[in-house]
Amino acid sequence: VSPMIPGNRTQFTDFILLGFSEKPYQQGPLFGLFLGMYLVTVVGNLLIILAIVSDSHLHTPMYFFLSNLSIVDICVVSTTVPKMLVSILTENKAISYTACLAQMFLFMFFIALDNFLLTSMAYDRFVAICHPLRYGAIMSPRLCGLLVLVSWVVSFLNSLLHSLFVTCLSFCTNHVIEHFFCDLAEILKISCSDTLLNYALLYLVTGVLGMLPLTGILFSYTQICSSILKIPSAQGKYKAFSTCGSHLSVVSLFYGTGLGVHLSSFTSHSSWKSTVASAMYSVVTPMLNPFIYTLRNKDIKNALRKLSTRTSSSQ
Repeated sequence: VSPMIPGNRTQFTDFILLGFSEKPYQQGPLFGLFLGMYLVTVVGNLLIILAIVSDSHLHTPMYFFLSNLSIVDICVVSTTVPKMLVSILTENKAISYTACLAQMFLFMFFIALDNFLLTSMAYDRFVAICHPLRYGAIMSPRLCGLLVLVSWVVSFLNSLLHSLFVTCLSFCTNHVIEHFFCDLAEILKISCSDTLLNYALLYLVTGVLGMLPLTGILFSYTQICSSILKIPSAQGKYKAFSTCGSHLSVVSLFYGTGLGVHLSSFTSHSSWKSTVASAMYSVVTPMLNPFIYTLRNKDIKNALRKLSTRTSSSQ
């Protein structure tokens, strides 16, 4: 496919994704590292999904959101890592214009979805701890489904808007993307069109879709901490906070690495540093989430143990 790019009508077939390194001796270790992280992410998140589906005790709002988060984490890494692994194996760093736009769209879509699901989970914890007697009535299956549906719709519209604006850009001579996937900010850098509107949209939407969910999460945890401090017994306080520990860890990791990506793009002129920061955000975080939830969550551990026992007894 040789797309017509609007503007100066430049025709080209491919973008070139530089990845992490062009040095031949580093390709093998890079391939092994990212293949290992990809497999751990997929298997870890699949195990959480299977554990939740197979155990009726986990058919609650909290684990409904967690299973959705695990699905999205698999999708995030599957959007970027397989293409990079194929590029290393075949020594072909080219990606078509259409495939690049599709990758950019999907990555933005799933990252935004991750963000909204973490916010829904914070609201779930807020209701569970601050309004325990009304929890069942408030967190109804209908509300949980609605929260997930709204998350999907808003994330889709956000990605679609950015993608439509990118299709209006021209690309003249520089088709080299200094990244391991088609990141929107990197695509804007190599366009020879006026990208002021694209950047304005990027900063506006990132600010709104970043700050609103974060504000919701911070508000939820402010109320949660206030309620926990009112619990008289130390054991009661620990039990209440332990239900939030895993989610709080995942939120800190998600926003911490996300902030690292944005700071590195503003403060560092090194494309390598920005690429590493993005890898931490988009590959390492989804890989660590299953570990955080299994190591800190007795219910998930018990469900996995039952699943393992059931699997071994059926063989």
